[in-house]
Amino acid sequence: MPERTVEAFLAHLAVERGSSANTLRAYTNDLDRYVAYLHDRGLDDLAAVRESDVGGFVAALRSGPTPLAASSAARALAAVRGLHRFAAREGVVPVDVAKAVTPPAQPGRLPHTLTVDQVEQLLAGCVGDGPTALRDRALLEILYSTGARISEAVGIDLDDLDPGDRTVLVRGKGGKQRIVPVGRPALAAVDAYLVRARPAFAAKGTGTAALLLNARGARLSRQSAWHTLRGAADAAGLDPTAISPHTLRHCFATHLLAGGADVRVVQELLGHASVTTTQIYTHVTVDALREVYATSHPRARG
Repeated sequence: MPERTVEAFLAHLAVERGSSANTLRAYTNDLDRYVAYLHDRGLDDLAAVRESDVGGFVAALRSGPTPLAASSAARALAAVRGLHRFAAREGVVPVDVAKAVTPPAQPGRLPHTLTVDQVEQLLAGCVGDGPTALRDRALLEILYSTGARISEAVGIDLDDLDPGDRTVLVRGKGGKQRIVPVGRPALAAVDAYLVRARPAFAAKGTGTAALLLNARGARLSRQSAWHTLRGAADAAGLDPTAISPHTLRHCFATHLLAGGADVRVVQELLGHASVTTTQIYTHVTVDALREVYATSHPRARG
């Protein structure tokens, strides 16, 4: 009977693996469901179970009147695979028939983005003429204007910026470099920072080529830049928990595509090795268009 092996497996998890009460509870529920599924199909011996039966269990979880989410089905499969692995190791069954069964594909999470107005609101959250405020405004403008990752933005050196050509050299993952255009508002914010703020920071340091400096005159860290972004969101009245280090990068890509930019161009600007990575932003744009359609077209609500 499968129930005995399940009991032994759960005891193994509790005693030898030290699994938490929550894990044991979840595994118990998932395996009870699995055993019921086997009994319904006349499978009262784990040795009689085949790989197709395990796959059928996962498929059953994802269908029916109350289908489980892909993540919940994957968790249930993890419990089942653990059971069969344990049974094979203990000699209860001759082979582990579940090891090749793969979990259902998780739906891709669309990146959270802000509207253009919300970005303007975020940038307006950096107010003041002090050195820190000027630097923070320059940082946020660079992030939104170039789509750079935070780590890439703080890695920019003075010589990487070409105000005449309105471009900046960005060093991405794997040491790959790319030239990205910089908008006039970002250049204006950087110029104000260079003239009225950076000298004060630089005077406290030992000399560095970094564009963005901290209060000690050293290169601004990724963590500090991240805190700056969250602080600006809070000051602007936006939900800081909805802001991530990539928020302005996501906005950069989404707003470009919504404005008609070619996805291949956006791929180059973001430094993605594959256009497949960039295409997730086209889904965001399509969702936005669908929402406008649903609220505007007279036949959309029929």
